[in-house]
Amino acid sequence: MKLVIAEKPSVAFSLAAVLGADEKKDGYMEGNGYLVSWCVGHLLELAQPESYGEQYARWRYGDLPIIPGKWNYEVPKDRKPQLDLLCRLMKDRRVDSVVCATDAGREGELIFRLVYGYAGCKKPMERLWISSMEDKAVREGFAHLRPGSDYDRLYEAAVCRAGADWLVGINATRLFSVLYGVTLNVGRVMSPTLALMVQREEEIRAFRSEPFYVPEISCGGFTASGGKLGDRAEAEKIRAACDRQEAAVQSVERQVKAVQPPRLYDLTTLQRECNRIFGYTAQQTLDYAQALYEKKLATYPRTDSQYLTEDMEGSAASLVRWLRGNMPFGKGCTGEPDIRRVTDGSRVTDHHAIIPTGEIMGTDLSVLPAGERDVLVLIAVRLLCATAQAYRFEAVTAVLDCAGCSFTAKGKTVLQAGWKEVERLHRMGLKQPGAEEKDNEDAALPVLQEGQAFEKVSAGIREGRTSPPRHYTEDLLLAAMENAGAEDMPEDAERKGLGTPATRAAILEKLVSAGFVERKKKQLIPTEKGTNLVTVLPDNIKSPLLTAEWESMLKEVERGGTTAEAFMEGIADMCWELVKDHTAPEERFRGLFPEAKGSRGDTAGICPRCGSAVTEGKKGFFCESRECGFALWKENRFFTAKKKKLTKTVAAALLKDGRVPMSGLYSEKTGKTYDAVVVLDDTGGKYVNFRLEFPEKKGGRK
Repeated sequence: MKLVIAEKPSVAFSLAAVLGADEKKDGYMEGNGYLVSWCVGHLLELAQPESYGEQYARWRYGDLPIIPGKWNYEVPKDRKPQLDLLCRLMKDRRVDSVVCATDAGREGELIFRLVYGYAGCKKPMERLWISSMEDKAVREGFAHLRPGSDYDRLYEAAVCRAGADWLVGINATRLFSVLYGVTLNVGRVMSPTLALMVQREEEIRAFRSEPFYVPEISCGGFTASGGKLGDRAEAEKIRAACDRQEAAVQSVERQVKAVQPPRLYDLTTLQRECNRIFGYTAQQTLDYAQALYEKKLATYPRTDSQYLTEDMEGSAASLVRWLRGNMPFGKGCTGEPDIRRVTDGSRVTDHHAIIPTGEIMGTDLSVLPAGERDVLVLIAVRLLCATAQAYRFEAVTAVLDCAGCSFTAKGKTVLQAGWKEVERLHRMGLKQPGAEEKDNEDAALPVLQEGQAFEKVSAGIREGRTSPPRHYTEDLLLAAMENAGAEDMPEDAERKGLGTPATRAAILEKLVSAGFVERKKKQLIPTEKGTNLVTVLPDNIKSPLLTAEWESMLKEVERGGTTAEAFMEGIADMCWELVKDHTAPEERFRGLFPEAKGSRGDTAGICPRCGSAVTEGKKGFFCESRECGFALWKENRFFTAKKKKLTKTVAAALLKDGRVPMSGLYSEKTGKTYDAVVVLDDTGGKYVNFRLEFPEKKGGRK
């Protein structure tokens, strides 16, 4: 029998139905020579630092960087039963081979291989690699299973990706959290993405809106505009000179232009469109697209390609013809569909572009959840647009002279609506307010000829103000992530930008959940904490070029251009340099995190000697730097004599301000109590000293 392991239960059930494994068991399906089970996502995860030594349970500068010699993995408690089941199935004597049927990509490979290795399985491994869950595609995939060894390098790249994220995430997060006394999550993709948003907000704050004035003349059926001016008096002078005067056409230029259809969707462009049109987050769009894939209504969503392979031309053409005849927006199509325009196997990487499957022809779309229906219809619209005729128009530019001043009028006449008619009909069918976008294109001009004159034109001034850069929406941010650092990358680099289409949505969600970014309607705005984090991070950690280079190197690992060992050595070296270069918080940044006091578990504040974090232990408050030795002991002679306890609140105040007012201090001489200010009097010795200061009383006496 073959043991087939999918990534999710829903996918496993779909595969089992095609394979004829229809006997339901506890955690798997059986029948027709197959056992079909699933992983439920990651069943094994990289272990926390304390698994490599008890000392790592505490966050201390002296323990950094943490570089495991061999990776440890742990099993989430709620997933151990399924992992144990898969191990038993792999050891089942009836099973003679195992099929990896997880999602066809880097992460899917990692999910399966970790389980395969954990079980100690040595049975032959085969790989199912498909981009569609349609029955036909599944059958063809199983008819052409590939040796698992074909994907060994993909697995190595996946391990490198996970390890690099762990090394940078753990070490950089602990380093800057210890230095500044507050939890500061750092990540190789997350931090540069946050930096993009912070930079945009700085540009918006620094922007100074300036007024501008545009003289205009109205020539009856159209308006011509002069140049944009910053001086209202100058604009008024032109207006006064031209009002009620004659305007003559100096030149008329006509040019036929064409806008070619858009490409098919990859995941990023689909997420951008769904955010712009429906307001869906990137994660919501991915979830809807994944659900459609599992329901066999759309192809695999986690793709960075916008083309189909040549062998798909026939099925794609049939699908286009059906959509044209059965979808309301299909009526906008004329002429033969240009399927070859969207087919280019050389530009398809792991997966082709996202398109509907043939299952859409027999599906009642009204029964789908609203989000899934919106996404599926949008994917169908894009397939029709991409294969439709070009949008053609005649652009007209007329230059007029009035009282010695030059004015320009622009117009446009549509010659062929082409793919834009499909978009227009789709927008008309949307019910959300504002979904029908305003058309800012120039209207048609009347027929104009050189030398033509217009008497007594009406002159006026159009006022406006310069606009700042736009706040990031997920649409704009995804585009920025996709292109970040691209200008500094080699032209032949296969992957550029921040993250991958499959990971960008999760990065945005993590930034929001960590409190570094907040959503305001469609906008993504960095919080004060997020802005301050970017302020203290070094350039190499927040540079988009670093992670873009990493993604390019991971592709090299997949291709065999470099080794996994070389890649990981480079990441480890970077972590060592990071720790070596940041031994104490910069003085100018010390006040950026006022919430640092006690905000992270046992952290009480910053060491006054070395700048490391001071954390609470059973017997006192200790600097995390092994070389420092600073300590505030709870049972010390000074506070014991005053019958007071050195609490975390008192310690935090002493560390922050060097002093703390206290009441009810006991006097051994008088037996009475008094109020005073306890001052931290640290001379750098083994033990820290304290002294008292008394507030001045009325009359100048203390």
